Amino acid sequence: MDTSRKIVVENKTYDEERALYNLKGAIVKNCTFSGPADGESVLKECRNISVEGCSFSLRYPLWHAENFTVKTCKMDELTRAGLWYCKDGIISGSTLGGIKAVRECDRIVIDNCNIVSPEFGWRCRTLSITDSEVTSEYFMFESTNLTFKNVKFTGKYSFQYVKNAVIENCNFTTKDAFWHSENITVKNSTLRGEYLGWYSKGLTLINCHITGTQPLCYCKKLKLINCTTDGCDLSFEYSDVDATVTGNILSVKNPKRGKIIADSVGEVINSDYNQVCKGKVIIR
Repeated sequence: MDTSRKIVVENKTYDEERALYNLKGAIVKNCTFSGPADGESVLKECRNISVEGCSFSLRYPLWHAENFTVKTCKMDELTRAGLWYCKDGIISGSTLGGIKAVRECDRIVIDNCNIVSPEFGWRCRTLSITDSEVTSEYFMFESTNLTFKNVKFTGKYSFQYVKNAVIENCNFTTKDAFWHSENITVKNSTLRGEYLGWYSKGLTLINCHITGTQPLCYCKKLKLINCTTDGCDLSFEYSDVDATVTGNILSVKNPKRGKIIADSVGEVINSDYNQVCKGKVIIR
């Protein structure tokens, strides 16, 4: 960003409504957005701005922002719905707190951030997160075109109804992840939780470690390539699956079609079914 012609707003405190509304071509540096007026939407409708080293404790600070950067900033737990309807933004080295921190955004890059935000990332399009830690619930709901790399996630109900995502070198502790998702590839990652991937379509897991009860049921076009499992019982029920697993699977129940190859399976259950199940379990 060329700073020679930029307006510089530095070392200020704002708490009024729409304090810097429609700000364009500016650097906002080391400012505090907090105070008794408790004003909302302090940087709403901003364009071509850089926000650096700022502290936020007011609601809805960045709505409808375009072509922006947020660097080394902190949005605390009172910063409700921090970034909505934004386009073409880079957020780096920052803390994103407060419920619903990012929603309905396009082309957002998040790097080296700490995110603690329930209902984060809903209905976003073309969003990437790298080298970050996230705590959330209903994480990335109904979002599309996602890229995740080196992300540690803790929470519940992640990636539901997500379409088109590539996830690499991540560590997820979650529940009900990837339900109703489509066209998701997860590589070299650890997935801990319960009921992984139910009702997904086109979910591919490569070199992943999967832990938890009843994973990967009711799936279509499911692939596992060189994965490992731990505590995975009643796996693959009514799924269309092509899986190669290194080591043991605790139990497999009623795979609908395809094949599951493993070193060992504690139990293969072919009973109590209400669909035609022709899937094969092959022991090496």
